[in-house]
Amino acid sequence: MKINKLSTIIPVILLLGMLISMKSDLPAYAIYTAKGKKTDFGNLAKAAAKADVVLFGELHNSPVCHWLELELTRALYETRKNDLVLGAEMFETDNALIISEYLSRRVKDKNFETEAKLWPNYKTDYKPLLEFARDSSLSFYATNIPRRYASLVNQSGFEVLDSLDVEARKLIAPLPIEYDPELPGYKGMLEMMGGSSSHANENLPKAQAVKDATMAYSIAQHAQKGKVFLHYHGTYHSDNYEGIVWYLKKLRPELNILTINTSEQSDVSALNSENEGVADFIIVVPENFTKSN
Repeated sequence: MKINKLSTIIPVILLLGMLISMKSDLPAYAIYTAKGKKTDFGNLAKAAAKADVVLFGELHNSPVCHWLELELTRALYETRKNDLVLGAEMFETDNALIISEYLSRRVKDKNFETEAKLWPNYKTDYKPLLEFARDSSLSFYATNIPRRYASLVNQSGFEVLDSLDVEARKLIAPLPIEYDPELPGYKGMLEMMGGSSSHANENLPKAQAVKDATMAYSIAQHAQKGKVFLHYHGTYHSDNYEGIVWYLKKLRPELNILTINTSEQSDVSALNSENEGVADFIIVVPENFTKSN
């Protein structure tokens, strides 16, 4: 019986086509430079080790972000040892004392987690960072404004801060808070809410600004030339070199600041044009990756 060669070749071709079309790998992330050139974690860590301040902009619900934050912290500790200083948006300035007590092991985990103001995903995402600081004898600073004061600004504007007592004002960047409503980030926030319509709250970007100002002020107080201050925060607080960066440059223009953005894309094999230039390094994670909260 003669074998039809064509009938034999076609299934093979179809099988090869199916194999080629199947994804050979599922990358959890990719890293790019500001210009969209693909790079890697090693290059990011080397650049961070040369900076005075590293602003790690995360997506709060991204497990990839939290893992890379911890890995970057470890990598910087390997090269800089006790010249590494940590801080985070997720801890507010009125928690400074209990964090200090936790780092010095005067407070047990159970008491700390009961008494401190912690985010819902603290145990999975931020506790490893605080534990690393404690176990490595590193300083870890609470940098964010107490949420009750940011809420007041959201309701009544910056002026309400003048009515706070002296002790309360110590937990905030010095008054008056400088503010530029034309900065694209703040302007865009207002436009997303409807611009000048009755539904827009003109104080919302001010509440964002007072957070940025307080975090920048907290960093400025503890950043030193010759050390690396690694700060964790939502990526919108430093995207496009605004937010924390804008305030920090006014306070400490001599500091060498490196920024990291995290963005989601459907495909991480190339950087989308809208994400170019938002930071010195851009970490791209798949938009369908599982979320941590």
